Amino acid sequence: MHSLPPAKRRKLSPSPILQQIVDLETTLASSISSNGSLNALDDLLTLTRRARDAPVVSKAIYALYRVFVLIIDKGKLNVKGEEGKVVRAWVWARLNGYTEYLVGLMTDGEQALRISALQILFSLLKHLSSASTTAEKANSSNPQPQFHVAHFKRIIRGLLLCPPSQRVKDLDSDAESKLLDPDVREHFLDTWLSVHDDIRWFFLRETTTLLTSLNEEEKPAALENLVSLLERLTTFPTDTAELNAWWVVELGVTPPKPSKVASDEPEDPSPDNTDDSDDWRKFFDEDGDSDSKSKSSSTKKSGPHARLHTLTIHQSLHALPAHRAVFTRTWLAILQQLSALEPERQRRLSVPVLNVMHQGIIPYLTRPVLVMDWVAGCVDYGGALGLLGLNTLFVLMREYNLDYPLFYTRLYAFLDRDVLHLKHRARFFRMAKVFLSSTHLPATILASFLKKLARLSLSAPPAAIIALVPFTYNILKRHPALMGMIHRVVDADEDIDPFDVKELNPTLTNALSSSLWELHTHRTHYHPAVSTLVRILEEAFTKPNYALEDFLDHTYATLLDNETKGRVRREPATEEDSLQGEAFPTAEKEGGVD
Repeated sequence: MHSLPPAKRRKLSPSPILQQIVDLETTLASSISSNGSLNALDDLLTLTRRARDAPVVSKAIYALYRVFVLIIDKGKLNVKGEEGKVVRAWVWARLNGYTEYLVGLMTDGEQALRISALQILFSLLKHLSSASTTAEKANSSNPQPQFHVAHFKRIIRGLLLCPPSQRVKDLDSDAESKLLDPDVREHFLDTWLSVHDDIRWFFLRETTTLLTSLNEEEKPAALENLVSLLERLTTFPTDTAELNAWWVVELGVTPPKPSKVASDEPEDPSPDNTDDSDDWRKFFDEDGDSDSKSKSSSTKKSGPHARLHTLTIHQSLHALPAHRAVFTRTWLAILQQLSALEPERQRRLSVPVLNVMHQGIIPYLTRPVLVMDWVAGCVDYGGALGLLGLNTLFVLMREYNLDYPLFYTRLYAFLDRDVLHLKHRARFFRMAKVFLSSTHLPATILASFLKKLARLSLSAPPAAIIALVPFTYNILKRHPALMGMIHRVVDADEDIDPFDVKELNPTLTNALSSSLWELHTHRTHYHPAVSTLVRILEEAFTKPNYALEDFLDHTYATLLDNETKGRVRREPATEEDSLQGEAFPTAEKEGGVD
């Protein structure tokens, strides 16, 4: 019967356009092997650009990839002679057009196409670099491994500027295409930027150059994409032995040692003079200094400037100071460009930078003090951004000997009427705990912080007071000189608090002569958790320090949950029970009951 299915399912023939892609690829592969015409390359490129279905585009871009790999490996891009020059220019024009199409696909709506485009671009980078190295060996008496910078620049522009995909002409979606897709970003980070030393070095070097060439409309999105990449960069070499992963294999060969530059004066044979990292730090600090021309000729020849110019790209890739130098140069360029943005975008992009500054940036800079001015500007901004800036300044002071005498004055300025109400309250307590932890701080400064916070607690929400009490307890326990603030008895005639709440300098507030009477008033707070917790200041300080983290995340919701969902250990007294308990004693006082 016709209603029954056939015994064997028919094999479906491929669609005409897919078959056309296969035929064009076969024709081109044959032409490349026999040095024939490559005119079919134009047809395959045109078909790819006109395709709209994702499976067709995927088939076409991989077919083109295989064709171009054959062209590169056969040396078609390095043909000599007048006729070869014309062919080479023609093929390069098609390859560049293909590259631009792939760059646009990195913002396509199809995830598979985005990832495929990125993978093909980097695979082409490897083939182009290897072919350039081969050509260098044939044409130079002192060949150097090559990295195809021109192709890599196109990839970087695609990652930072995110041009729209040519597959779907949807102008309404262009506003969203200016930011790098998370899947492309993570794939680039996990596969190349965080893994291969040559990719990271060239990326840092070329992005710095690119930033300076962008117009004012392109810079904001490019900066945001660059920050989103570098803030997630979790690997950076700290030893020369860690420079061992190379995307372009030829660059992994150990380069010859830099040749010594002649000098009018003998080099210092002391061991300290062999520290290349010091030389690079000095070079980077003096880069662009107009006074450098006035230095002596011996410094020019044997100093760090001479060493820099004797290093080839290959030698720089294997020199740890070179990696630190390009890293520093990139971040300084980013911070300079951030300062030129409009305030809201500047604040939004500065927060992730400061979040990773102390662990992911400062340890790898040639001289950490170079970021001090930008960080100080963030402190001036105030709010959560200012707190993060203070944290970075504190790291610079503690670990890199930065001299910033106004640090605690700036921190004291954050104690305004909003600090206990805003969402960054927990962040403030965490940082203040670190900033005030030193036992060498003057008691006058610590007293000013405790007194100002106690004064602000009079109008603070219960959750803020619950965090403030253990914070105060820990500081009082660590600094016994402050105990007088909770034991001071005020004379009847002394009705004025000596604390100067308007004084901006924490050493001049006279807080040490005052008391924490504000916290004492919370004994009758309407919230039982506050009134109970504050009584710890009346007991002997024999308990260990409180874990502050246990108190920082409270809100009105969590406090309500604790009250309503907690187990009732003792039944509350009712009004009836209270009246019955008072009836008998009252009658007894009046003469008993008959």
